[in-house]
Formats: sequence, C-alpha cells, structure tokens
Amino acid sequence: MPGRRRVSRLGKNRDYRLLWTGQVVSEAGFSTAMIAFPLVVLAITGSAAQSGLVVGAVAIAQLVTGLPAGALVDRWPRKRIMLGCEAVQAIAAAGLVLALWWGKAGVGLLVAVAVVMGVCRALFEPAEEASLPRLVPSEQVPAAVALNAARTSAGQLSGTALGGFLFALGRFVPFVFDVFTHLFAFVALLFVRLPDRTTAAARPPAHLGREIVEGLRWVWGQPRLRVTTFCVVSLNLFFSAYYLVIIVLANDRGMPSGEIGVMAAMLGAGGILGALAAPYLHRRISPYLLITGVFWALTVLTPLAIFVHNGYLMGLLFAAIAFLPPAANTAIGTYQLLNTPDELRGRLGGVLGVTGGLAAALGPAFGGWLVDAFPGPPAVLVCAGAIAVVTVVTAVNPTLRGFPAASEPVEVTAATKPE
Repeated sequence: MPGRRRVSRLGKNRDYRLLWTGQVVSEAGFSTAMIAFPLVVLAITGSAAQSGLVVGAVAIAQLVTGLPAGALVDRWPRKRIMLGCEAVQAIAAAGLVLALWWGKAGVGLLVAVAVVMGVCRALFEPAEEASLPRLVPSEQVPAAVALNAARTSAGQLSGTALGGFLFALGRFVPFVFDVFTHLFAFVALLFVRLPDRTTAAARPPAHLGREIVEGLRWVWGQPRLRVTTFCVVSLNLFFSAYYLVIIVLANDRGMPSGEIGVMAAMLGAGGILGALAAPYLHRRISPYLLITGVFWALTVLTPLAIFVHNGYLMGLLFAAIAFLPPAANTAIGTYQLLNTPDELRGRLGGVLGVTGGLAAALGPAFGGWLVDAFPGPPAVLVCAGAIAVVTVVTAVNPTLRGFPAASEPVEVTAATKPE
C-alpha cells in the first residue's frame, strides 16, 4: 500500500528519527521534573500555594515569552536554538540538583529553574515545528506531525509515572534524571542534519516588535489559519474544562483514587493510539470531515459521563474521546505548516503556542467555575453544550468546508545545505 511505504520512508529518515528519539526522552525528563517540583516545595515549605507558584511559573514563562520567542525562531538558526535550549535546561537542572544535595534550595531557586524551563520550551517548540517541513518531505509531514503528538503523550505518561518513584529515592533524583534526558537530547540533536534557511539570510532582521505584529497579522489575515486556530483553541479550552469536571464528578461519586488514576492513564493511552492512527485517517478522510467529525463525536460522547459510575468504564470513555482529536490536529497542523512561508513558521508556532496555552490555562478555571455553579451532571451538560455550539459553528463554516483535500500537493521550498 502507498501509505505503508510512506510511513516506512519516514521511519528510515535518520535525521527525523534522531530528533524524535531525543525529544521523547527529553519530554519524559520534563514531565518527571514537573511532578517533582510541587513535591519538593511541599517537603521544604509545606505550602500548597507555593507549590502551585512553582508549577505555574513554567506555564506563565512560556506564555509571556511565546510571541517574542516565535519571532526569534524566525531570526536565528533553528538548530542552534534547539541545542541551546537543551543545554540550558540541563545546566539549570544540574544547578538545582547541587542545591538540593547541599540543602540550599529554596522556593526562589525553584521558581527560577521553572522559568528557565518555560522560556526554553517557548523557544524550542516553534523551532522544532518550523523545522519539520525542511526535515521531511511534504508528503511525510502529516505522519511526522502525528508521531510528534504521540511522542509528547508517551513522554508525559512515562515521566509522570517515573516522577513519584524517583522522588521516593531522594528529592534530587528526579532532577538528575532530567539532566541526563536533556544531555541525551542535546547529543541526538548534534547529529541531526537540518537544511539551511536561505530566506532568513536574505532579509536583515527588523524590530522585534514589528516582527511579532507581522506574525499576528499573517495568522489573522489567512482565513483558513484563523478558523483552524479557533478549532484548536476551542477544543483545548472545553476539553480541559470537561476533564476537571469529570475528575470532580468521579471523586464526588466515591470512585477510589486508583480508578481515577487509571482514568487519567487511559486518556493518555487513547491519545497515543489516536496519534498513531492519525496518518492513516488523514490520507483517507478529507480535512473538513476529520475536523467536524471529531467535534460531532465529542458532542455525542461527552454527555455519556453522566451515566457512568465506574472508573474503568469512565477510562474507556476517556480513551475513546482522546483517540479522536489527533487526526484533526494532524490535518490542521499539516495545513498550517505547509501553507506558511518558512520565514514566518516560527511566529506561527509562537502564536499557536500562546493561544493554545491560554486555552489550556483558562479551561480548568472554567471547569472549576462550572463545578461550583452547576454541581454534578449539570456541569457535564453545560460543558457538552459548549462543545456542541462549537461543533455547529465549525460544521457550517464556509472556510472550513472549502478546506483542501489531504491529497492536494503543496509546494515547499527545500534546501540542501545543513545548518
């Protein structure tokens, strides 16, 4: 089958394989550190509020620096940015290990390390995304986008599982693991041959603020980019709210904490399986049907939680819900990458990172408000109703209905000289 040959070629792409392998390890290290941060703060201060401050510092730093980071990604060599981010994170984590070993770590240092991690992620993610069309042929970009999503889910699952275990061995042990994961990713990146960007050298850099505005205008001025960004933001916002509502509902119904943990794990497993299936679905179903189909399926599935009183059955529902979005995200991400000029891809990633991050941050707050205002099943229905409204908007949107088929060719400028 043609699809199988494409996946095989992607698997044999040495440079993509090096990048993917390094980043799945790096993602596991980051997730391990994110579990360890609040545990360390609680052990040092006993303050839950200060634990939240440290964990929140990562997301806040990533949001605040997201737009400038995207502009810098379009200005600087992207491979050097990625190498620098891995090196800086390894150094920051190593410093924290030494401070914990000597008993000198305080909340201020933990916040500083968290901020460094957030800034590095704000730079690394758009740099990697913008590099993808230059690392793999355009027909393999959908598979690469989907495998990157599977990589992120796998790294988060493994890191979350490891974090508590390593912390039990010692406060500094999770961060030792984090150091080695970033060093591993750094070495893997050294051997990645990333084609040079001739367009970046052809134009002198403008004022950073003007470059940020240029990126915002580009995204807003492209109807298909605008509507697909709306789809992603809406999905992140309402699903993160729905997730919190379901966790609270499960707790109120007396589900054991072990079953709730299984629910969360099955959500991640469903996402991984969905990401693996996404390239196959992307090749056979039009982007319009993929995107609207996901929203229609969520509209049908999300209210079913009202009738489920068993944690394992709820986990199956979570897995089914999480299985669907990666295919739509693959269609959206592929179109956005291949239809954005290379010199603007970093800023595209910065805009998407900030909007997606805001949605992910506001979603739990919205879910918490729903739980307080409409306790129990009504909160589920309100959340499902919001998803239904977005579903109708996407289904009738003329721009989305005219979305190009996955088989339509997209020209991408390719270079041969490595950075």
